[in-house]
Amino acid sequence: MALTPEESPGFLLWHATLRWQRGIAAALAPLDLTHPQFVLLAGLWWLDQQGGRPNQLELAQYTGTEVKTASQVLRRLEAKEFLTRQVDATDTRMKRLAITASGVAVAVRAVAVVEQADAEFFAAAPDRAAVLDVLRPLAWPR
Repeated sequence: MALTPEESPGFLLWHATLRWQRGIAAALAPLDLTHPQFVLLAGLWWLDQQGGRPNQLELAQYTGTEVKTASQVLRRLEAKEFLTRQVDATDTRMKRLAITASGVAVAVRAVAVVEQADAEFFAAAPDRAAVLDVLRPLAWPR
């Protein structure tokens, strides 16, 4: 039995995702950050808060970002002086990441604007807890 687009979870998820991404991009634009830049910078900030100094691969895995994309985006963030990449002392093939003071400042502001954009977007959902219950197993299947 063929579903109409309005009955297709994948089609609806696709359109919801596009609308959500546009909102996030608009929220981050005044901070001169793209969504991938935000994800990696916020991830680095969070790991830094936990006492971690991840390498590029660890940060990419933590954020769910493709490794090659992460490397390119991290170069841009380094050029903006939001982080430093330093060769690991024990494995010269690895680069350890450290967030700078300006990176922390931007990350904190960016997290706040993204949380606000999320709140506005998900306000259309009648039950936030139910939305989270649906999204968690989709994001991290067991």
